[in-house]
Amino acid sequence: MISRRRLLSLAGASALLAACGSNTGRGGSGAALRQWYHAYGEPGVQQAVERYAKAFTKTPVDVQWNPGDYDSKLATSLLSDGGPDVFESTPQISSVRAGQLVPLDDLFGDAKTDFSASILETHTVEGRIYGIPQAVDMQMLFYRKSMLDRAGVQPPSTVDDLLDAARRLSTGGVKGLFAGNDGGGGVLGGPALWSAGLDYVRDRQVGFDDPLAAKAIGKLRDLYTSGGLLLGAVKDWAEPDAFTQGLVAMQWTGLWAVPAVQKALGDDFGVLPFPSLGAGGRASVPVGAFGAMVNAKSKRIDEAKEFVRWLWIERTDYQEDFNLSYGFHIPPRKSISDKASKLTSGAAADAVEFVRDNAKASNPPDWTSVMRTAFNDAVSRVVRDGAPADAELRSAAGVVRDELKRLYG
Repeated sequence: MISRRRLLSLAGASALLAACGSNTGRGGSGAALRQWYHAYGEPGVQQAVERYAKAFTKTPVDVQWNPGDYDSKLATSLLSDGGPDVFESTPQISSVRAGQLVPLDDLFGDAKTDFSASILETHTVEGRIYGIPQAVDMQMLFYRKSMLDRAGVQPPSTVDDLLDAARRLSTGGVKGLFAGNDGGGGVLGGPALWSAGLDYVRDRQVGFDDPLAAKAIGKLRDLYTSGGLLLGAVKDWAEPDAFTQGLVAMQWTGLWAVPAVQKALGDDFGVLPFPSLGAGGRASVPVGAFGAMVNAKSKRIDEAKEFVRWLWIERTDYQEDFNLSYGFHIPPRKSISDKASKLTSGAAADAVEFVRDNAKASNPPDWTSVMRTAFNDAVSRVVRDGAPADAELRSAAGVVRDELKRLYG
């Protein structure tokens, strides 16, 4: 299933192609603005966005639904004059440098301060905003209260606590933690860096060129070899089945899992950010958010900007509907998330707090696909193969450094 959680897979983000889709039925191909979405997996999203488009009375808008490899389709379309006028993606510095995106700073007005600063930053490149955030997804650690209580284990507040808890909670047919069938290397590399106070990129420099990075990633290897991890589950980390079926006491997954977990377990669970490695580090949650963008090659830029402003700035009712009526997401605007009843208590309220206090971008604008691949491959070799963390990260840092020179000179 393709859903909004795809933003947090740490795969590529800005992208593009032309594919068959549906539309609102308003106007001909030359009369309407063209708006692209990827094919959300949650039922009802397609009908909702078509309804929003139909409600815009100033200009007809055709909605195209793009199943399959949306990123590649989008990237291809932006190279020609035949792409969409409006589309959703996450901005990359390469797209900005290529002149593919229209800056949208002038659309926000007083509403700018209503957007979560950490989320708005993920749509900002060199001081200018190129996307209006639509919906926030995030990852966090779920834990089973009753299982921790029976084992006398406190919810982990440090990485060493997490390792200890995973070991102590592994008993009988239950494992302590599930973080993916790869042992967590695919989703915990970023949180491991952040736990040590490091990052992917910082101030146009490699953010993990530090001995602490090897220590942090080495902890993931320790976790992998601890005997406390569930490996080989039927479904991977993005689905909460291992947790809800009692196969593990803790699972790393996303906000989207909260309704299913609540249905299965009631209030017998809590949530946490990935913990800090220690002094100087910090707890974190990876966040991602698609944003509405305007194609710089559009022949109708002013109309496209007006539509984007209307839908993602003015129509807060549609924004709330988009976030909370189909699946489970955090609205990027504080005025909406603060009043949404689904987000005011329990795990959902905790998630909103984590995004406010502990958010880190899963795919920042200057973290290119080349950088991401080099880093993820290095983490995987450390976690699964036991390769030396210092050597692997040093090699990845070299790739990142070359990419930064290419980007910034």
